[in-house]
Amino acid sequence: MKVLITGGAGFIGSAVVPAIMNDGYDVFVLDNLSFGNREFISVKDDHFFLADIRDELMVKKIIRKLQPELIIHLAAIHFIPYCNQHPYEAADINIRGTMNILNVAREIRTLKRLFFASTAAVYPIEDKALKETHRLHPMDIYGLTKLTGEHLCHEFYLETGVDTIICRFFNAFGPNETNPHLIPEIESQLRKGLRTIKLGNLTPKRDFIHTYDMASAVRKLITMEKMGYDIYNLGRGIEYSVVEIVEAFERQIKEKVNIEVDPGKIRKVEREHLLADVSKLKNIGWEPEWGIDDGVKNLIENW
Repeated sequence: MKVLITGGAGFIGSAVVPAIMNDGYDVFVLDNLSFGNREFISVKDDHFFLADIRDELMVKKIIRKLQPELIIHLAAIHFIPYCNQHPYEAADINIRGTMNILNVAREIRTLKRLFFASTAAVYPIEDKALKETHRLHPMDIYGLTKLTGEHLCHEFYLETGVDTIICRFFNAFGPNETNPHLIPEIESQLRKGLRTIKLGNLTPKRDFIHTYDMASAVRKLITMEKMGYDIYNLGRGIEYSVVEIVEAFERQIKEKVNIEVDPGKIRKVEREHLLADVSKLKNIGWEPEWGIDDGVKNLIENW
């Protein structure tokens, strides 16, 4: 099966691409390398397209020529502080870019399935595990752009009948992270030899899932029998506080790490909890394998 993965050279894409290739798919990647890296993936040059999803003409040219049977749309800008500071750019990439993909996908008769990477940021603030049926209420521009993408994908499904999967990613971690999220920020400071590190909000808890587990979930979802339109949460189902993440690093480096609160890193609007109910995904046979200690150990071993 011929597969196009947008954003395939990025953080999550660099885990998904090899997983899909190992299953025998003929994988093509479209990426502008603004956050990704060509060296993250080992696809042949004739299977890699250096392009921006905002370039409608180029997107049409590539997809029309390729005639894929499956599109996995990962390309997006997703670091929330950056999105909040650059809302027009976030909307341009995440909404108009998605529209460009979907507009040409409507023409492709070979297309059997579309996978859209959404986010847990479409949910409101809650203190409990979130099911896919929970009400939606984004609290930032990133969540709003992704919810718009979900609506666009639903419209695409209604018009075409092509199987469409919405997968709401919770907090990813693993190798090849290029945004200054919590875990790479801790890792970066520790790699510099610091044992007193500066962080922002310390109390929020997040559901961290390793990108290798995310890749295995994507593999599972794209191989399901005809499913129509459906939505799945993708998380670990376990919450960790900032302090607990630092403690995981302490266990692996076997040294004490002190934390100083940096006022410049504090988010003024912050969720205290973000936890996935992943029972729906587990019901189709998927199980996560990477715990927080396993993932942190893997990061440290690759320093």
